[in-house]
Amino acid sequence: MSEDPVLAGFRQSIDNIDAAMIHILAERFRITQAVGAYKAAHQLPASDPSREERQIARLRALAVDAKLDPEFSEKFLRFIIEEVIRHHEQAAGAAG
Repeated sequence: MSEDPVLAGFRQSIDNIDAAMIHILAERFRITQAVGAYKAAHQLPASDPSREERQIARLRALAVDAKLDPEFSEKFLRFIIEEVIRHHEQAAGAAG
């Protein structure tokens, strides 16, 4: 039985979006690694809670505008922030 062409088209679009998301995340982490190195070199703290909260509020608003569940978007962003902070702490440890 051959695959449904409509379903195949949807799946191809999902695959393309997934690939784009991975590339975007990779670029984001390349930039945050540079930020971590900068913070380590200048003895700045690994995290900035006030910026993190502003970013979460901003992304929640964007999620609402995009008709995406803001709770999901916050969980996703918090996961990314935790990973970035972990990388920054590792950079600080390597520099210290």
